[in-house]
Amino acid sequence: MIIAIAGMTASGKNTIGELIAKEFGYRVVCPTFKDIAKKEGISLMALQEKAAKDKNIDLKFDELLRQEVAKGNCVVTTWLGPWMAGADVKIAIVAPLKVRATRLAKRDGMTLKEAEKHVKERDEQNIKRYKSVYGIDITDYTGFDAVIDNSDKTPEQVNEIAMKIIETKSR
Repeated sequence: MIIAIAGMTASGKNTIGELIAKEFGYRVVCPTFKDIAKKEGISLMALQEKAAKDKNIDLKFDELLRQEVAKGNCVVTTWLGPWMAGADVKIAIVAPLKVRATRLAKRDGMTLKEAEKHVKERDEQNIKRYKSVYGIDITDYTGFDAVIDNSDKTPEQVNEIAMKIIETKSR
């Protein structure tokens, strides 16, 4: 089974994806632009800007994603996973900007103001780029099995909700 978890910057998609993968004994498929930026020795935002000008960066990234998903049973937690992975179950994890910025600030040692700016910029760049490159609106969760607002829930509570959705869908 292929399970895809979507969400904007600092929404909790990776945390929830890891919990779901652990429950099923699945791999997490999550190649990230952060990883590529680190390998190239540039900042994440610099890579984002580079990708905005060169769609081949996204296309190579997507090919890597498809190769990993083709190996079978996994939880995909990339931005485009639900649209690119042929997922059996698609779940979106959402939270307001303030909540996501607070999480990012805590996780990455930023001020709240820096985190808000980062979240807005990343979200805007990705929304624009994915519409341009693929014609995909990553804010449109039509066709998803669920949209879970986790702003007032622990990761364990969100995982419990997600597991019920996955179990219902897989029957």
